[in-house]
Amino acid sequence: MPTNKRESLIYTFMMCFCMVLWMSIYNVSIQMGGLSPASIQAGWMGFPIAYVFGMCCDWFIVSKFAKGVAFRFLVKPESPAIYKILAISCGMVVGMVVIMSLYGAAEGCFHTGAWDGILMQWLINIPRNFIMALPFQLIIAGPLVRFLFRRAFPMGTVLAEVPAQAAI
Repeated sequence: MPTNKRESLIYTFMMCFCMVLWMSIYNVSIQMGGLSPASIQAGWMGFPIAYVFGMCCDWFIVSKFAKGVAFRFLVKPESPAIYKILAISCGMVVGMVVIMSLYGAAEGCFHTGAWDGILMQWLINIPRNFIMALPFQLIIAGPLVRFLFRRAFPMGTVLAEVPAQAAI
């Protein structure tokens, strides 16, 4: 788990990349009737804008909410790391699924022009995305990104502040 703001930003970039890419391909595959090279390509093409939007929502909105709820109601700072990981991850999935499902509904309405159905599409997207996002986050993306993050940035290598000598 990240230990300072810089590590948290790097970790968020990595996790958002993994989750948004997977969920983009998943949602496009549902729309296209199944996983295919065409659905992977379409998911990849829509990924950059979804990634930027998801990154902003994650960093500025959802992470504060998820960590606040986790540490207020579910875990304590001295709780084992796995409990903190599970509490924060589940909170992040809930918040991001709600927001990104609305993004997906809006994107679908933009492409079809059927804006009158955005609320219903959003409500359909939430459970459909949740049943994929939560297991994917807990079983695949979370462990993979944590492993890659610590391999790339061993504990203590990302400093919270730039040393005064380096700033000169």
